[in-house]
Amino acid sequence: MSEKPKSKAAGEFTLIDLFLSRFPRARVPVGPGDDCAVLTPSKGAQCITTDAVVEDVHFKRDWFTSEDIGHKALAVNLSDLASMGAIPRWFVCALALPRDFPRRELLGLARGMSALAREHGIALIGGNFTSARELSITVTAAGELPPGTAPITRAGGRPGDALYVSGTLGEARLGLQQLLSGQRRSAAILRQKRPKPRVELGRLAARFATAGLDLSDGLAQDLGHLCMASGVGAQLELERLPVSRAVRASLGVEGALAGGEDYELLLAVPAERTAAFERACLRAEEPVTCIGRLTPGQPGHIHDAMGRTLRLPAGYDHFRGGGRIDRSRR
Repeated sequence: MSEKPKSKAAGEFTLIDLFLSRFPRARVPVGPGDDCAVLTPSKGAQCITTDAVVEDVHFKRDWFTSEDIGHKALAVNLSDLASMGAIPRWFVCALALPRDFPRRELLGLARGMSALAREHGIALIGGNFTSARELSITVTAAGELPPGTAPITRAGGRPGDALYVSGTLGEARLGLQQLLSGQRRSAAILRQKRPKPRVELGRLAARFATAGLDLSDGLAQDLGHLCMASGVGAQLELERLPVSRAVRASLGVEGALAGGEDYELLLAVPAERTAAFERACLRAEEPVTCIGRLTPGQPGHIHDAMGRTLRLPAGYDHFRGGGRIDRSRR
């Protein structure tokens, strides 16, 4: 969100000022108003992520309030930082808006985003506005690891590590199904619209976990990513999956496995640390469930307690579809 050049139309910069008005001034050497933000280096390693939410892919404006959209745009990036054990610090935001986008909706985007930013202590330090046929918001977020702390990556898992998942699975997919059927309010729909990034759990897990990632494309697919990166297999106990009664009745366990946009954390914790990890999660009121363990053998091979290969459903793929809102499902 750079300084206004004389050759540009004033309307763009009125929108920028309107959007920025909902955010506190960032405590950085240079923030919004110049061509780049300037940050003070930290002693800890930096974690950087970027993600976008796009109209008719991640949301429909008929179904989502502008506050919902602003919240979700930042939440999906905070979830990535959480999965690495990073403390959120700064973000930049690029908005592509239809030319007739109402100012009240722009303020709504800012309200939803700024409320979540304040909750997690992350500052808006810049960005960009442009016009487009459809609304999209791209956020690039940065976090810091405490000095001496290693990031939680997908590649650190070892045979024998216990597998934990936070929260419950499948509600976001159930919420999408309900929206598509015409329903407009439910606990599952709220999970679809307002995912909760597990930032505090990520910071806690940095003391215990060897590997992890956030569940954006479904447990089945994301567990495969972790196993392939770590060069291990996994034993999955399907009966232990944290699935609500509503999800079990509507989607079944397979639907919960394939459901994208849960934004829960999947973590691998060495056996000797599991008791301490569970106690720490209990004290922090962060719900986690042990759903299996990593095993030696063929990377990515996932089996049950009897050793039988599990044929898990595919998760979401942007270029094949299968879980988020798209044009074919209007």
